[in-house]
Amino acid sequence: MMNFIYSFFNQPAIIIGLIALIGLIAQKASFSKILTGTTKTIIGFLIMSLGGGIIAGSLETLSPAFENAFNVQGVIPNNEAVIGLAQDLLGTEMTIIMGLGFVVNILLARFTKYKYIFLTGHHVLFMAALVTAVLGTAGFKGLELILIGSFLLGSAMVLSPAIVQPFYRKVTGSDDIAMGHFNAVSYSLTALIARFLGDEKKSTEDLNVPDKFGFFRDSTITTAIVMVIIYLVVFLAADSTLMTELAGGDNYIMFAIVQGLTFTAGFVIVLQGVRMMLAEIIPAFQGISERIVPDATPALDVPAIFPYGQNAVIIGFFAALVGGFAAFLVLPFTNLPLIIPGLIPLFFVGAGSGVLNNGQGGLRGTLIGGFVHGILLILLPALMLPLLGELGFANTTFGDTDFATVGIILGYLSQLFSKMGIYALVVLLLAIFSSSALKSVKNNEGL
Repeated sequence: MMNFIYSFFNQPAIIIGLIALIGLIAQKASFSKILTGTTKTIIGFLIMSLGGGIIAGSLETLSPAFENAFNVQGVIPNNEAVIGLAQDLLGTEMTIIMGLGFVVNILLARFTKYKYIFLTGHHVLFMAALVTAVLGTAGFKGLELILIGSFLLGSAMVLSPAIVQPFYRKVTGSDDIAMGHFNAVSYSLTALIARFLGDEKKSTEDLNVPDKFGFFRDSTITTAIVMVIIYLVVFLAADSTLMTELAGGDNYIMFAIVQGLTFTAGFVIVLQGVRMMLAEIIPAFQGISERIVPDATPALDVPAIFPYGQNAVIIGFFAALVGGFAAFLVLPFTNLPLIIPGLIPLFFVGAGSGVLNNGQGGLRGTLIGGFVHGILLILLPALMLPLLGELGFANTTFGDTDFATVGIILGYLSQLFSKMGIYALVVLLLAIFSSSALKSVKNNEGL
């Protein structure tokens, strides 16, 4: 049973498909519509995931070249590494917390104003591991650990999308979808910075390109050219022996060109998968909104926002990359651990941030906000790493800002106040949700 629950949350396509199935059944759709809607939702998500995998695979060849070219050494944030350690220590509790956390998410969405159903399964898994590890270290065991952990996980699953939604809505123009990606702290902070320091009227999508460079208006061509240049520069700056090894004996210059184009192909596939998934999941979710959780909004993985600002995706990535590298250069002059900029989180988080920041502050806001986001992706894991070492996870850390933020808060509450610090946080969250639920009841009664 534990293996089934773990496998279920480790297959986000199945979660998305199940949600679509429930929504279509709630709408009393025909068998044909239920079959096609559910299947296309799953296939669309798989297409998006495959595109993301292509991008990640391409960046994995760039990372060692990047480290070699710039003589980078330190800790690379890795969510999966922490998961493996947490599963070895508290695997059963973590798995149950994942399942019950989703139930808490639905209950909070049903009875409070936080109407978000968090559908990014692997991020649920990561947060479950973090919460389980911290609570276990604080002395929570058995049923107490499971109940408190499930409540904290479900709370994070509704609050994270809620924090980002004002900025997300500005980009998409509706509340049909939300951000199901645990970087709400940095997404929101950098969007606010973009709002105050940027210029909303000068969008990244309205860049003035002369006619002779008209091909740059095509985001696919722009992405291909920029990424090929990046790969060539990094590969040429790195040791030729390492590059030949990465290229499998082929000419590494040609390999760099192909990798840049492969990255672009992955990006195009992601966009196609997102469009296909959204075309099915949004109508299907209306059934859930009408019958199960009124006004429910699906919180989807970060690539769902990419089609709303394709230039902003690439600009946000490079701004975050510059910010992350700048923070990396500063860390040796502090007492914090040295965190290596991870290209995969910098792309996906920087890209999502780019779209949100563009909606608030245009091109300038995208550049400034992305730069700050890159700094946060290095700084927050560096602040959390010493704490993780005390928890028994030395030399590894989470790569997303909400994990770092939640880990720092829970870790220090438990260190300073033991279990009582965690219980105080639970009481505070219960007060917030209870107040929201009472307001919803009064509004429904017309009081």
